[in-house]
Amino acid sequence: MTTSTTPPAVAEEWVAPPGSARGERIGRLLQQHGALVVLVATVLCGGLAYDTFLTWQNVANIVVSSSFLAIIAIGMTFVIISGGIDLSVGSSFVLAGVLAAYGSQYGVLVALALPLVVCGTTGLVQGLIVARTGMAPFIVTLAGLLGMRGLMLAISGEGANTYLVEDGAFAALGQSSLFGLTVPVYITAGLFLVAAVLLQRTGFGQYVYAIGGSEEAAALMGVPVARVKTLVYLMTGLLAGLAGALNAARLSSGVTILGIGMELDIIAAVVIGGTLLTGGAGGLTGTMAGVLLLGVIQSLINQVGTLTSAFQQVVSGGFLALVVVAQRLLHRAQKLT
Repeated sequence: MTTSTTPPAVAEEWVAPPGSARGERIGRLLQQHGALVVLVATVLCGGLAYDTFLTWQNVANIVVSSSFLAIIAIGMTFVIISGGIDLSVGSSFVLAGVLAAYGSQYGVLVALALPLVVCGTTGLVQGLIVARTGMAPFIVTLAGLLGMRGLMLAISGEGANTYLVEDGAFAALGQSSLFGLTVPVYITAGLFLVAAVLLQRTGFGQYVYAIGGSEEAAALMGVPVARVKTLVYLMTGLLAGLAGALNAARLSSGVTILGIGMELDIIAAVVIGGTLLTGGAGGLTGTMAGVLLLGVIQSLINQVGTLTSAFQQVVSGGFLALVVVAQRLLHRAQKLT
């Protein structure tokens, strides 16, 4: 009988090719910034194809219309990085708009506070259920989606009553502009900066990544798993409420037909931006690129003129499928290297 003189662990340690570290870095960069590259390429192609595409007015329209989606996508990024999902944000968005328009008759503070309290409470409850009971986030937030939409229909008389914004100061939050960009754009930019610091430069952000990577390992390291998971759902609820309120201010009414399928657009933007649905990896820069990419696609469809807006869903679905496949291949390649 012959025995190997080289321990298996040592032999396996040196089988990696010299370029494996470089390949892993390239794969990580593609995952994190691929959406930004595609966004730049799409914008350049649109500018070459249509003379009116890169005009300041069109660019401003894209940014303004994308700002409400971006606000909610910030919170959704935290949720997905932590390994969760929130399907209730679309219903929260439309309910917040109705509540804000209704509350505007009592002044700007009520118009803002009412949707934030209701949507924030819903997010908190969902977070507590997910964190404390171990129930699947998909089921918990699906129940939240149905409950929030039912509450909106009850308040609005099955959608028959549309409340108008009666407070001028509140309406100004959605309609006032500076350099062609409305107030919600600047609010979105501020939230992005605060959230980016929170995710990348604080212990809370590192906890979110750790939980998404391995909840069991995070718990063993002393991470307050239940508290962090509860907070990310609370954050998403508050941001959905804020986005809905600002949209009501922009439209001067609480439109009841908005928000249908919005949660799917938000999840698509986050995933297209490089955040893994399995959790543990992602970032807000990619999310913003994903949101803008969806807005640019919609603008290009409008430029074509012969395509309906429903075609955006086909293109967005195609992008999402390609990104998920690419993420899977990159993840597999990083394991092999």
